[in-house]
Amino acid sequence: MRRSRLVTLAVSLAASIGATLTLAVPAQAAPSDRYVALGDSYASGVGAGSYTSESGSCQRSTNAYPALYNANVKPASYKSVACSGATTTDVINNQLSALSSTTTLVSVTIGGNDVGFANIMTTCVLYGESQCVAAVQAAEDKARAELSGKLAKVYGGIRSKAPSARVVVVGYPVFYQLGTVCVGLSANSRAKINEGINLVDDITRSAAASAGFTFADVRSIFVGHQLCSYGEKWLHALNFASIGISYHPTAAGQSGGYYPVFRSAAG
Repeated sequence: MRRSRLVTLAVSLAASIGATLTLAVPAQAAPSDRYVALGDSYASGVGAGSYTSESGSCQRSTNAYPALYNANVKPASYKSVACSGATTTDVINNQLSALSSTTTLVSVTIGGNDVGFANIMTTCVLYGESQCVAAVQAAEDKARAELSGKLAKVYGGIRSKAPSARVVVVGYPVFYQLGTVCVGLSANSRAKINEGINLVDDITRSAAASAGFTFADVRSIFVGHQLCSYGEKWLHALNFASIGISYHPTAAGQSGGYYPVFRSAAG
């Protein structure tokens, strides 16, 4: 009798633990998803190589995080319309048409070009510390004044076109590890550039939250892989031979940084 009760208790306990473990398993990406990727060069994969012929100057890479998600998760359908140089206006005018009421997953990385990432880095490289700091400050002022509203229009457009979709807003990595020995830009310039990127990410995170979207923050995972770090670099430094890839993620940055953060956020 006692043995029977022990067996019953053991079976009940095992069932209880099994149920608990089952409940604890996080939701997995759905193979039935209809996934559309929007955004700029960080979403298209500039700097990661292996660009598709159909993408032309948009430079969509098979190593970009949306393409890696498609290759690994294999959703029911996938389309990337992310494009190098895109602004929030470009997303609204040229990319939202890829969405529909049947879209179930959307990713978007946008905002950097609205505050002039590329022009800032050109100024910093060519004209020195004082003009670099001034350029970043002007961009920060512009971001504080305009970026939230521009992002809200993009996010509202996404929700209107794809009312049932899970939407993941993916941010930008901070470029520099500070406090290391590093040639090139001054320490003050690097710190100011980081400050500007952090501001853009923070504004984007708040705008995403206001829209009810998930923000995928890649800043932490890039630590140790930034420019001036001692680890494997996940960002291209200034490259005069191929200027367009400068300050963009490498293929390793997309696969080791962007992809796991997005996949976790996508569910």
